[in-house]
Amino acid sequence: MITIGKQRVTLFLRPDLLTHAKAQAVVEDRTLTELVEKALIKYLPIETIIKKIKT
Repeated sequence: MITIGKQRVTLFLRPDLLTHAKAQAVVEDRTLTELVEKALIKYLPIETIIKKIKT
């Protein structure tokens, strides 16, 4: 597995959701990492702007 430019993370998921995701990755002939990346890319906006509130 090539991990250049990637960072390891730990996620806590419901067991049924993880099973479903693993099965879908197999159906799509992808790794679980690729499936999660694809889902996040579709879900997240292109850019997130966080502004600090002045107090």
